Amino acid sequence: MDAREFVDSLNNLDPENIGSWPVPVKAFIWAVAAIVCGFLVYNFMLSESLVRLGDEQGKESGLMQDYEKKAFQAANLERYKKQMEEMESTFGALLRQLPSDTEVPGLLEDISHTGLSAGLEFKSIQLGSESAREFYIELPISIEVRGGYHALGAFVSGVSALPRIVTLHDFEIKTGQSMNDLTMSITAKTYRYNDQE
Repeated sequence: MDAREFVDSLNNLDPENIGSWPVPVKAFIWAVAAIVCGFLVYNFMLSESLVRLGDEQGKESGLMQDYEKKAFQAANLERYKKQMEEMESTFGALLRQLPSDTEVPGLLEDISHTGLSAGLEFKSIQLGSESAREFYIELPISIEVRGGYHALGAFVSGVSALPRIVTLHDFEIKTGQSMNDLTMSITAKTYRYNDQE
């Protein structure tokens, strides 16, 4: 059946007797009816459900990521607890290294002893004014010493090995008569825990 015969058969159709229609015409009518029904079902019944399904699938991926994250945390809970205990003990050890008000004279004595044992001559040691930070209070100590190059190195190394936390800042070295006659000005800062915080 060519196109002309198909069009002729459409013009000669008897709407009273659908059963006598040719098979290609019936197939065409069924195809058009199926397309129209599919279009109507999709637009009026499925489109909103498909949009909601897409939204829920988007939420599902987010919830799955949250689940994986929480499952990982739950699986490693014991390790986190152990790590927290280690951090608390380390924090306690660091707090014990911070001197209290009564330990500052002992710290000055330790610094003096370190310098004298390195072979340095102290010109001055002066306490600065305390400055409060968020969790600690900082106390600067201005130190001026005189001695040789290796003695200055031994002093700096000795101060860094003290059991209390002492940091060294703003050093300046001036030469004197010879290389063994150096003058170093340095600021040592020590810290104590801020109880008010």
